Amino acid sequence: MTAVATTKIWAVKDNLERTVNYAANPEKTVDSDLKKALRYAGDEAKTESRCYVTGVNCNAETAFEEMNAVQERFGKTGGNVAYHAYQSFKTGEITPELCHEIGVELAKKMWGNEYQVLVATHLNTGTLHNHFVVCSTNMWTGKKFNCNEGAYWKFRALSDKLCAEHNLTVIKNPSGKTPRSIYFAEKNGEPTTFNLMRKAIDFGIERSYSISSFDRVMKNQGFIVNTNPRRRYWTICSVNSNKSVRMYRLGDEYTNEAILRRIKIHYQQYGYKHFDGYQYSRVRMRDFRPKKIRYRGSFKLLKCFSGLYAKYLHYMFLMGKLPRWNQRKPLSLEMREAWRHLDRFSRQVTLVSNKKLQTIDDVKSFIADTDKEINEVIELREKVYNKLRRCDDDDRIKELKKSRDDCTTLLRQLRREKKIALTIIEDEPKINENISCEIQAQNLARGRKPNTRKKVYER
Repeated sequence: MTAVATTKIWAVKDNLERTVNYAANPEKTVDSDLKKALRYAGDEAKTESRCYVTGVNCNAETAFEEMNAVQERFGKTGGNVAYHAYQSFKTGEITPELCHEIGVELAKKMWGNEYQVLVATHLNTGTLHNHFVVCSTNMWTGKKFNCNEGAYWKFRALSDKLCAEHNLTVIKNPSGKTPRSIYFAEKNGEPTTFNLMRKAIDFGIERSYSISSFDRVMKNQGFIVNTNPRRRYWTICSVNSNKSVRMYRLGDEYTNEAILRRIKIHYQQYGYKHFDGYQYSRVRMRDFRPKKIRYRGSFKLLKCFSGLYAKYLHYMFLMGKLPRWNQRKPLSLEMREAWRHLDRFSRQVTLVSNKKLQTIDDVKSFIADTDKEINEVIELREKVYNKLRRCDDDDRIKELKKSRDDCTTLLRQLRREKKIALTIIEDEPKINENISCEIQAQNLARGRKPNTRKKVYER
């Protein structure tokens, strides 16, 4: 869902002046040099730089002093000194003038003539947005603003109403805040939960000729979808999860109507005119069957592994990364999300193989031994530094510097190996959980009962 006409309010406890200065920062509120140059070339009468900062019930230039004076007059200089809010619009849909006008109007409707508000429109990003710095103390009564959940809903409702009046886009089904790491991972196309769901749905639509077949294809991929026509929102969840996600949250192409439309388009590409999304139709099934590749060979000559190395090989196999001829894809959502950390697992299995680590106790012993070796190398390097300070011979200085560099290189390697070993201990419970989820997903997809027996890697 495109982030348009979004709103948020949060408290400011540390420094009111810092917040006011941030909102009214000229670098964010004044047109860029390039934009000024283009406007100058088009109209010489509009060459003055325009700053989109307005004070409501206060002067924009002296907003901090006026807000601080009100707080001191009523003795309300502690706690939440202010509230910081923003209002963001769809990229390219609004002009800076209209953006600032709507922001000032919103501040007046929300806080009236009782609270001091600084409204600033920022132009430094690709998306125009307004910042609101609200003094928490009422100008007339000294009562602090009650920024509860009702206040936020009122702020958002007023913003949506103003956007509708100006024919701007309004989010119909707003979702919650996305963590920063997940947001950038999704933006970069990494296998996050939502990205994997989108990819599975796209795959299911390409191989479906009705909603019933779509449900079946999704189950084969490790997802359970609820496409009941009586439901207002269709849902999707992993076979190992009890928490469902409404499909419309994945984007405009994943609503009920969009999925039906996409399946119908794909169905009609094969020359079939009549489409009923909820009934089976007589179609050539060979048109929709994916090609299968059979591996011809024997596993008898493979060497038998055990311990942590065997667990990592099994883990990589279930992920579809080992061996090279392995073309399977994991069914569980947890295993496919683990693709994001493939480099981390590769470093771990390399350390396990090189250091012959069989169990977690071996890893802990390796960490203890590495700590001792690190301390010894640090002591040795300190001795080399002391000798360098007292040495005057050029040849001897070169030898000592080489010894110092060797110690530094060894320290870097030891610390890197220790860090990898610590991640092995940290990831071991999650790896066991992912393996269990993947095996359970495979059993459910094949119609088998879940296997409750625990896989033993240690001998």
